Amino acid sequence: MQRTNFGGMACSIARTLDVIGEPWSPLILRDVWVGLSRFEQLQADLGISRKVLTERLHHLVETGVLERRPYDNRPRYEYVLTEMGTELVDMLMVMTAWGDKWLAGTAGPPVLYRHHACGEISHVELICSHCGKPMHARDIGPLPGPGAAATA
Repeated sequence: MQRTNFGGMACSIARTLDVIGEPWSPLILRDVWVGLSRFEQLQADLGISRKVLTERLHHLVETGVLERRPYDNRPRYEYVLTEMGTELVDMLMVMTAWGDKWLAGTAGPPVLYRHHACGEISHVELICSHCGKPMHARDIGPLPGPGAAATA
């Protein structure tokens, strides 16, 4: 099936969806982030078909989110996050916080996160890069940026 190409839209959400806008890619990135870096590990953890996993890994390498590195003399590779991929995991952490708040149920979150800097169990929160105050959708307003599509 032909995927819709969102990469050409003048919208950062659409462009990001062009990279990870189907369900397997964020889960692959999660697995690579936690240390599952080899094809067989990813396939076993996700229960994904070899064909789909191959396609997704190729796409993530092609877009610069993952890097493919050989790990032995046979043609075998492992996948590691690039700088771009690591920053994409930051976005996934925001999704995790939302899922923990709204979907975890009475059992609570399935995974806890320890912040290396302070050693405490914590969660990601969005803050303003200028004043440091919390930043939520109700607290901001969008304005056209330098990359906005030109109006006729």
